[in-house]
Amino acid sequence: MISKTNQIELRQLRYFKALAEELHYRHAAEKLHISQSALSQQIKLMEMQLDFPLFDRFNKSIALSEWGLQLYTEATKIITQVDRSMNTLFLLREGIQGELSIGFVASAMSSFLPDTIRHFHKSFPSIRLRLEEMNNLEQLAALDKGDLDIGFMRSNQISEHMEIRPVLEETFTLILPKGHPQSGTNFSGLRGLKNEDFILFPNAKSEFYFQQIISLCSSAGFFPKITHQAIHGPTVFALVACGMGISIVPTSLAKSATIEVELIELSDIPQRTQLFAVWKRNQNHLQISRFLNTIVQH
Repeated sequence: MISKTNQIELRQLRYFKALAEELHYRHAAEKLHISQSALSQQIKLMEMQLDFPLFDRFNKSIALSEWGLQLYTEATKIITQVDRSMNTLFLLREGIQGELSIGFVASAMSSFLPDTIRHFHKSFPSIRLRLEEMNNLEQLAALDKGDLDIGFMRSNQISEHMEIRPVLEETFTLILPKGHPQSGTNFSGLRGLKNEDFILFPNAKSEFYFQQIISLCSSAGFFPKITHQAIHGPTVFALVACGMGISIVPTSLAKSATIEVELIELSDIPQRTQLFAVWKRNQNHLQISRFLNTIVQH
């Protein structure tokens, strides 16, 4: 058998709460934007359903009864929780609240990503950003599993259920140890480096970018002699500074070097490297769109 109390509606609780706070039918009705008679009828209906009085009535005033005081406490909790839940759902639907997980290669954090994060957080402070540095393959695997919402990588080799958009195009920069014969003032082109040892990102970790470097060297008439591999910029810079070889990296990453190395931007060659935004189709689309729009705006 269904209890009469189970028939109480949220609307009735709101009416009761308003009257309990105003203790005046006309004032409460105006607050609720309903007629005084409609409010009175709903309160009487509630009292019938509950089978106890909610208000003590006097000639020209009312006061909460003992049961009314108890119900007011519970009604306030219920209404507050419902309103909070509805607001949370609205914010999630509008992409204003929630979490956005972002993967990135190091050069993204050396270029556009810090400004984008700062402006996005300012515009949507209730969205929690979760950031993790990963190589291209790690990002693609995490996107596929749903562990990432969006990744920023130097690869356009994606599966058919992924979306992709270029977000940055930039030059390459040559990294040489200090005192190298090919300095910025007498650099004669990549052809003069054909006998050098090269320190590159591993092909298995970043095939697209690796092939770009091979293509650069091939255009200069040689295949690079790769003696060391590293996946992190600081490691590449340290190896170059130690005289273990030379390297070619994206210009944004080269600018983050804190070790004494020689930087020569290869601005005279036509080849450029790109950073791509990649995300799984139909996943967290509104927040992803907001983040991508922030990149464009700033």
